[in-house]
Amino acid sequence: MKENIRQESLPKHIAVIMDGNGRWAKKKGAARVFGHKNAIKAVRDVTEGCAELGVEYLTLYAFSTENWNRPKLEVTALMELLVSTLSSEIKTLMDNDIRLDTIGDKASLPPKCQKQLAEAIAKTSGNSRMTLVLALSYSGKWDITQATKRIAEEVKEGKLEAEDIAQSTIDKYLVTSGTPDPELLIRTSGEQRISNFLLWQMAYTEFFITDTLWPDFRKEHLYEAIVSYQERERRFGKTSEQIKK
Repeated sequence: MKENIRQESLPKHIAVIMDGNGRWAKKKGAARVFGHKNAIKAVRDVTEGCAELGVEYLTLYAFSTENWNRPKLEVTALMELLVSTLSSEIKTLMDNDIRLDTIGDKASLPPKCQKQLAEAIAKTSGNSRMTLVLALSYSGKWDITQATKRIAEEVKEGKLEAEDIAQSTIDKYLVTSGTPDPELLIRTSGEQRISNFLLWQMAYTEFFITDTLWPDFRKEHLYEAIVSYQERERRFGKTSEQIKK
């Protein structure tokens, strides 16, 4: 598949909904946490694969605002896994010249997670090959809500006129400000929904849905998704004839 990828039409930004860890663990007769632990290999594989190809941004939906409603034991284990993974994967990020960033309600994360995340972001801040964005305690509705509140404050303080609010204004106040919208979304496990992820930003994103469970996802699956993306005609509301002019 890799040989079929056309470099000139490579997506700049790929987003991934990493789904199926629990089902993968269940098939193995193990607890859900076992699936989360074995998903790290998939994260490493896809991150390295994107960097090697020349993808500029990779956003991974690691933990949604709704995930806080999961059993306390699983949430605690996930937070501990996040801390240990960030610590152990910094070398990989540095070796691959990858900068780490995060989007979401960081204040809602446990202090230990916030500290480890801040350290990893600081250590990789000088890297420039690719930006890896972890969506943590994130949801699209939360993002739009916080942007709306900030815009309302600007209007209230007289810094912004209501009639001047445009789509570009909202773009500016979203936590993804400065990052191009994802051109390709990959969702594993076969589920056909976006689960409150980047709702504003994915207005024209191409979807690739695979039945592969996330712990089994590897570079070849990534290549397959990109080839599928490159076979599509992206019209952005225009006709095929207009695009071909």
